[in-house]
Amino acid sequence: MHEHNRFFIGGDWVEPAGTGTIEVVSPHTEEVIGRVPEGTNADIDRAVAAARQAFDHGPWPRMTPAERAEALGRLSAIYAANSQAMADLVVEEMGSPALFAVFAQAAIPQMTLQYYVDLASSYTWEEERPGMQGPVTVTKEPVGVVAAIYPWNVPQFTLMMKLAPALLAGCTVVAKPSPETPLDAYLLAEWVKEAGIPDGVVNFVPGGREVGAHLVAHRGVDKVAFTGSTTAGQQIGEVCGRQLKRCTLELGGKSAAIILEDADLASTIEGFKLAALMNNGQACAAQTRILAPRSRYDEVADALAAMVGSMTVGDPADYGTEVGPLVARRQQERVESYIRIGQEEGAKLLVGGLERPHDRGWYVAPTVFGNVTNDMRIAREEIFGPVLALLSYDDEEDAVRIANDSDYGLGGSVWTADVDHGIEVARRIRTGSCGVNLYSIDPNTPFGGYKNSGLGRECGPEGLDAYLEHKSIPRPA
Repeated sequence: MHEHNRFFIGGDWVEPAGTGTIEVVSPHTEEVIGRVPEGTNADIDRAVAAARQAFDHGPWPRMTPAERAEALGRLSAIYAANSQAMADLVVEEMGSPALFAVFAQAAIPQMTLQYYVDLASSYTWEEERPGMQGPVTVTKEPVGVVAAIYPWNVPQFTLMMKLAPALLAGCTVVAKPSPETPLDAYLLAEWVKEAGIPDGVVNFVPGGREVGAHLVAHRGVDKVAFTGSTTAGQQIGEVCGRQLKRCTLELGGKSAAIILEDADLASTIEGFKLAALMNNGQACAAQTRILAPRSRYDEVADALAAMVGSMTVGDPADYGTEVGPLVARRQQERVESYIRIGQEEGAKLLVGGLERPHDRGWYVAPTVFGNVTNDMRIAREEIFGPVLALLSYDDEEDAVRIANDSDYGLGGSVWTADVDHGIEVARRIRTGSCGVNLYSIDPNTPFGGYKNSGLGRECGPEGLDAYLEHKSIPRPA
């Protein structure tokens, strides 16, 4: 049982303003495994005030990038030494399969932090330019207080894509964890304190949507960084637009995986275990639309159904588990509703369906629909669970057309024996990233989406740019 009764604000553990609590429930056992206080608007006000004080009057923004990187390096070292504890905790609170969690819920967040530590020495923080009337110094300054609002599916990674570049830039942060997964934030807060990050630079207040809305609209916040649904992102964008507040929005996806005629089917289907069904299908960039050439459709359908049907579904703490439970009962019910929708729309159920794999826990059977057309809801709407839609195409032009016929534009992939040609096809897909013979998110390259998949980019130097303002200082020749 993980019990916490305070918030991390201003570099200390402080009493909550309210009396509400958040119960953290295991998706596997459906039993309460933790409790934390539920944040209120007053708690957000206190956290923003602490971050504002640390930014306006504290040492952090006034340190050199190298000094900030040194402090973040200490945090990175602590994280690396304790990454297994972080992975185990996320497995408990959200049901991520243990083998996936070791990498995606702990190692990748730490690698992202270390990437920004290393970037500090090579990034161009200031430069001299020859202006039209004389020399100009172009410098970069931190944007200010950042609200980091992040989801439950990969909580540490989605947070670190915001926290690491914001801190390196010299910003201060108020982070709002999801109420489903607040426990990992408490562990990270302990490491922040141990690393000697100055008081008020990092603050955590878990809470629900209302608390998040108060944080977004807070006049003491200079920038919002959000990962979540497109609907919530649109609402946040409206608030930031009215206040002329900077924002980065990483939103939903319905990514297409194009299998070209020459693809090796065995390795392609094996690749879909991660690319399409990572984290129990709870990933915004999951390749959930599988596009197969009509000439190979039956072959692909049989192989895909066989692979998905053979996946081990069970206890996420077991390293042999490939698909664990969904995060909450409401998510289980949502995904099951889409399975019904697929059946009602006339898609063919190839494997899976509504029969639950286990009597206890929020499990959904990994499911594949065939005979899907791109106008069906299961091909257009983000399901966020282990449900794949198999579509057919006539030729390469048709495949590109179908892939691009989406309200989203986050990820995608091309599977082929000719990598160079795969890159050519990937260039034609209107998404923020498109892999060839895999799908991955790399901390040193930009990640984000076109269309309804969001605004701005995280990771890479571009992720650091998002937390900096450019200032020009001209002078006479």
